[in-house]
Amino acid sequence: MRIAFVYNQKPKNFSWEMPDAEFFAEFDPPETVEGIKRAIEANGHEVLMVEADETTYETLKQNRDKIDLVFNFAEAVTNTEDREAHVPMFAEILKIPYTGPRPTVAGIILDKTKCKEIWGFYGLPTAPFQLFFGADDKINAKLRYPLIVKPNSEGSSQGVKNNAVVQNEKELKERLAEVAAKFGWPVLAEEYLPGREFTVSVIGNGNNLETLPIMEFNYENLAEGVTKVDSYEAKWLWNHPANKIEEESTCPAKIDKALEEKLIELTKNAFTTVGCRDWGRVDIRLNQAGEPMLLEINCPAGLQPNPRVHSCMPIAARAAGMSFEQLVGKIINTALKRYGKI
Repeated sequence: MRIAFVYNQKPKNFSWEMPDAEFFAEFDPPETVEGIKRAIEANGHEVLMVEADETTYETLKQNRDKIDLVFNFAEAVTNTEDREAHVPMFAEILKIPYTGPRPTVAGIILDKTKCKEIWGFYGLPTAPFQLFFGADDKINAKLRYPLIVKPNSEGSSQGVKNNAVVQNEKELKERLAEVAAKFGWPVLAEEYLPGREFTVSVIGNGNNLETLPIMEFNYENLAEGVTKVDSYEAKWLWNHPANKIEEESTCPAKIDKALEEKLIELTKNAFTTVGCRDWGRVDIRLNQAGEPMLLEINCPAGLQPNPRVHSCMPIAARAAGMSFEQLVGKIINTALKRYGKI
């Protein structure tokens, strides 16, 4: 098959010390882009490399008769709230098959509040929350502290700093203002869940969904006094091959069968009710009573080919006995099967 691999790449000379580094958190370094390209080729496919920018639509249009499938790994063409819908919409307009969710769904899963509202409609558990549209919004009296504050439409822990968990109204107002100053309104605040945190990777469509081994985040390995969340600092500044957090995750997670079944069922329901397709990763955290609550869903999920770099879905695949090349091939074949191409 001829696969158009659409991606975002970090700028040359990128470093996490750059003033605007946080904006590029979701983009990938050249070695990741090259590793995914090689994995697509290892499955016997031809690859057309398409960096996501203002020229993407024209590139796809000019080559649409030569493209069997778009492997959509892009986060944005331009930095808008609906940025993850850009490439799916281009593919829809040009009638080119593509991996992952439809444009509407891609926009919804980036909007944390909309996603939580859909899950709530279907009776799926998620932490109580409030979306703030300005500094003077009245706080819902039913919300219980501590709360965690985060941008409503960002991924890769952007805006979720080590001070994201707040204990009172004063701290809440301060943190809302900080997040809004960088990412704009609205800003999401939800009840902080004190229990264990898991992420579950899923591949498939409809009733034919396969989950990979469940991963648990080991926040106890963070330094004393550090907030036990997957913060921007924990994910990007403290956890890399040169400064690695010891045993930052466990996969497969050490959990009993009852909890495993709950997590798998919740993942599949979260994936289907919001309208995801082909592949993704669902983040879940336990509340005080030990019951699983949905946090968010990721598609595209991170795909780091280097086993020394922490990347949840490839780690889960390896735990299932699947190589990185096999994982990428499985995602592609799942989409091709949905289109009736294999």
